[in-house]
Amino acid sequence: MQKKRPLEGIRVLEIASMIFGPLAGQYLGDMGADVIKLEPPEGDLTRAIGPRRSPRMGAFFLTSNRSKRSIVVDLKRPEGRDVLQRLVAKTDVLLHSMRTPAANRLGLDYPTLVKTNPSLVYCHVTGYGDEGPYGGRPAYDDIIQAASGLAMLQKVVGGQPRFIPTIIADKISGVHAAYAIVLALMHRMRTGEGQQVDVAMFETMAAFNMLEHQWGHTFEPPIGPMGYAPVSSAARRPYRTLDGYLALLPYSNAHWHRFFELAGEPQIMQDPRFSTFAARQQHFRDVWDEIERQVARKSNAEWLRLLTPEDVPFSVVNDIEDLPHDPHLEAVNFWHLMEHPTEGTLRIPRNPLQMSASPPEVTRLPPNLGEHSAEVLHECGYDAANIEQLTAQGGACAPDA
Repeated sequence: MQKKRPLEGIRVLEIASMIFGPLAGQYLGDMGADVIKLEPPEGDLTRAIGPRRSPRMGAFFLTSNRSKRSIVVDLKRPEGRDVLQRLVAKTDVLLHSMRTPAANRLGLDYPTLVKTNPSLVYCHVTGYGDEGPYGGRPAYDDIIQAASGLAMLQKVVGGQPRFIPTIIADKISGVHAAYAIVLALMHRMRTGEGQQVDVAMFETMAAFNMLEHQWGHTFEPPIGPMGYAPVSSAARRPYRTLDGYLALLPYSNAHWHRFFELAGEPQIMQDPRFSTFAARQQHFRDVWDEIERQVARKSNAEWLRLLTPEDVPFSVVNDIEDLPHDPHLEAVNFWHLMEHPTEGTLRIPRNPLQMSASPPEVTRLPPNLGEHSAEVLHECGYDAANIEQLTAQGGACAPDA
């Protein structure tokens, strides 16, 4: 018997582009929610980003919009705004990323929509939120990496501020939005009360970065500087082997004893700089120098053979090109090859969560633009003639219209 997923029966209306909002919607869809992605006639901007087999199905879109249906509605037209009101009346969660002035002009603000649906969970995802001196500013991932201190943290590696080569602010904020929505749904389940949920990337990433880097400023007044030195040192990097790179992090005393035994120099643990956890924390640069010296004497294959049976944390350093064929990911069925009706075979990573009673599942492949317009409009009470009229007026569009 097929297991029921936790959000089955919940309808989410997603009006969001790029990654932050759509990634949150994708997670909710994997968990069983009926996610309806409302797109403008030109579609989500990510449809045009990355390699593609069809004009509006770029790789960027395909990786962040599975488990959804797509409806095209022109919210700038009165007919489109009527469609929005009908959709909201039948929706549990509205997830949108419009800046507040634009949302207000379209009647997409919480005070307006809660009149239509008092139990609505209304999630607004933004760069800076609406309050404070930065409120309402436009922002994308690079901007938030800069504002949150993340780019400056990279200065120790490259000599100048740098962006991490992944859209980390978008992705972490998307996870926060998904769990905030689930918490609001739990509150509604217990009380019947909907609410407005605001998730801002700046605050999200500031909290993310300060977890370890607040350091001495955890106390008021501060009792030391900011910054967790072991992770913000240029010496923190993978170690070169004879033919590649190795990440190695012995932690406990047992780890360290075993590592130096495997390296053939157990006497090193007699050095007072290495003998205790506190000493290793104080002399972490000397510790890393010694690891670097030891690791450089063997190949990746030799270290793999020596360390695999042991309980010492390590990994060879993969290229991203290695991941589709990583033996562990293959063994846990992380990659799914699925046939898309228009895009052919797609490689889809499964949702990383594992739940024994209500597991996530990829139920729909990323939709073509407007693929489900007629279907969703019919569910909202429009008959075939109404749908044809809406399409003719430009308020809603059929696939590729």
